Amino acid sequence: MSTILQLYELQEIDLEIDQKSQELDNLNSKLNEDQAVISARASLDEARKQLTGLERSQHTIDWEIEDIGKKIAAEEEKLYAGKGKNSRELMDLQKEIDIIKGKRNKKEDDLLLIMIDVDTAQNEVNRTSNELDKTESDWQKDQKTLLVEKSVLESALATLQQKRNPLIEQVGKSYTSLYEGLRLAKKGRAVAKMEQGRCMGCRMSLPISDQQKAK
Repeated sequence: MSTILQLYELQEIDLEIDQKSQELDNLNSKLNEDQAVISARASLDEARKQLTGLERSQHTIDWEIEDIGKKIAAEEEKLYAGKGKNSRELMDLQKEIDIIKGKRNKKEDDLLLIMIDVDTAQNEVNRTSNELDKTESDWQKDQKTLLVEKSVLESALATLQQKRNPLIEQVGKSYTSLYEGLRLAKKGRAVAKMEQGRCMGCRMSLPISDQQKAK
């Protein structure tokens, strides 16, 4: 086999190695990449944070209503006892109780609204939690498939390398150095076939003298 033919065969092997190496790089990137899971987890964390804040507000209002209720009970006890108080004082006390009850009614309205928000937020937590579970499950399945593909690619690359090594020895260092330099300059193609007087690398017609040299 002529040196130029050996170089062409070497190039075909190297082109296939380049392709499979790129595929392997892309595959490794996917193996290490779990943006969908990260995004789903972030959505769940945000939903939980919203729910926690709303629940905290609900508890605060509950406590405020409870405190107001205790204050109303204490004031009503004074009103019903009525000891040592004239009618004017009793009327003022009743007005004060009514004002406090109005505040309690407002707090109860606020509580109802926030309970609706809490229920909505809980539904969102449930939804994003289910979405995360599904995303993680899908990702795990993809990982298994990708690991199988990785094993196949690594095996193919090992086989190609076994074919390449003897050719490198046969070609020799001087031609190998020239070949590698041309491959770097010509985007991976150092050797091109000639068909019907045309270079199949640049697609240009060759002068007769160059055709004869190539033959």
